[in-house]
Amino acid sequence: MTPEAVDPGLPAANSCARTRRSGSLVVVEVFGEVDIATEELLAEHLLAVTAGPEPDVLVDLRRLDFLDCSGLRVLCRAEARARERGGRLRLVCEGPRIPRLLRASGLLGRFPPLPGIPRDGNAGERR
Repeated sequence: MTPEAVDPGLPAANSCARTRRSGSLVVVEVFGEVDIATEELLAEHLLAVTAGPEPDVLVDLRRLDFLDCSGLRVLCRAEARARERGGRLRLVCEGPRIPRLLRASGLLGRFPPLPGIPRDGNAGERR
């Protein structure tokens, strides 16, 4: 990902995500609803941030109102792409809603949620 690909400003009106750097991590902040109507908007952000070698991506779902199976599919594709490139993609969420959805869909082991974004911008050692 090039620095130009990181959008430090407010999200566009037709977007459901904003991308920024936090230390060595790239954070994709997701908000509003991710469903069949908006999945491609999120997919564009995740495609950009997983394009390079060894991407280290946090997807921040703390401002997300709704996520359906199409959004889960986008997250799975992006996580697989990051892993193929020697990187990782992890989720940040608060409360029980997203972990409950991940558990029900069988994805909790693949996406064990982090409670927040690490202060130092590094969320642990690479696997």
